[in-house]
Amino acid sequence: MIAIKNGKVVTVTDKTFEHGTVLIEDGKILAVGKNIEIPSDAQVIDASGCWVTPGLIDCHTHISNFNEPSTNPSIPLDGNEMSSPITPQVRAMDAVNPHDYAISKVRDAGFTTVCILPGSANVIGGTGIVIKLRDAQTAEEMILPGTEQMKFAMGENPKRCYGTDRKYPMTRMGLASLMRETLFKAKVYSDRLKAAELDPSKAPEPDFQLQALVPVVRGEMRCRIHAHRSDDIMTAIRVAEEFHLDYTIEHCTEGYMITDALKARNVRCTIGPYLWHPSKQEIWNMKLENPGILSEAGLTISLTADTGSQTAILPATIGMLMRYGLSEQAAFEGITINPAKTLKLDHRVGSLEVGKDADIAIFDGHPFSSLSLCRMTIIDGKIVHNTL
Repeated sequence: MIAIKNGKVVTVTDKTFEHGTVLIEDGKILAVGKNIEIPSDAQVIDASGCWVTPGLIDCHTHISNFNEPSTNPSIPLDGNEMSSPITPQVRAMDAVNPHDYAISKVRDAGFTTVCILPGSANVIGGTGIVIKLRDAQTAEEMILPGTEQMKFAMGENPKRCYGTDRKYPMTRMGLASLMRETLFKAKVYSDRLKAAELDPSKAPEPDFQLQALVPVVRGEMRCRIHAHRSDDIMTAIRVAEEFHLDYTIEHCTEGYMITDALKARNVRCTIGPYLWHPSKQEIWNMKLENPGILSEAGLTISLTADTGSQTAILPATIGMLMRYGLSEQAAFEGITINPAKTLKLDHRVGSLEVGKDADIAIFDGHPFSSLSLCRMTIIDGKIVHNTL
């Protein structure tokens, strides 16, 4: 058993306890609060002067898939299979490297869970996977089975990747059309599979690409749709509604321009990153006020660094967003319980609650201050980083 005592315990979903205690047993949270009796045989961690939070979560990363440290620039990164604009069959899990440079950097910054997504070069880019940042030898020890989510992309990235070579899609019209066409084919394929359950003679010819999209068109797999510009966001929503997809909007850079439309549909957004320069037209209207505006409107937002090792400085970036209107509560939710909900893991992670996984971070100051450090990271009740 481990007992963390005397820290400022931020549960996120309930109270914050000054001089609180967290008890851990068998990898789970046993108790949280004040005046909790600490068993005599417990390993005691004195968190005096520190903040104790749930393990942080970035639900949109490219850890492992973007190959850190950098290799030969002529060799494509593993995150984008740029041989076709439609690659739903590729899986981020096949490029998870437990020894990737970013993993220890991000873990030491207080992150315990991340989602690794394919990049946004393709209209449909493949399935992402959630991992715990355990100190492990194999990907299988890190991957949380059943957490696959399908990556889609709107806007400049697919256009730039294919249109500059005069390949389909060259335009936003072509991009949306290709997305619809593929989803339509997947729906037909899915319907034939269902029909074959009663009459095997109706089974379609096996199709590896369409098979990967069957859970998507059945609403069983969440879609993560990259969209920066407000018109791209609305196109993504339009297509998602046509095919009854379970979806989130990734980046949502111009979301503040269409707050009412997003609110009317209760759209879940993953916002960020905020470390980019205006390298492409679709992010020229990036505003640091965006997360605060969308949160204030009542939308559920998660916050991301959308990268590999730079996730480690996402907390300090969030401190900057707080200066531009994001509330402290929304900030904590945006890096804990909300991304847990996006990943459909809020029953396990994202808050300090009895029965949840003992994923915990301890900071020597406010977690969103650039002057603070994460001094301890605990994953499944095991200390994986300790400088206390």
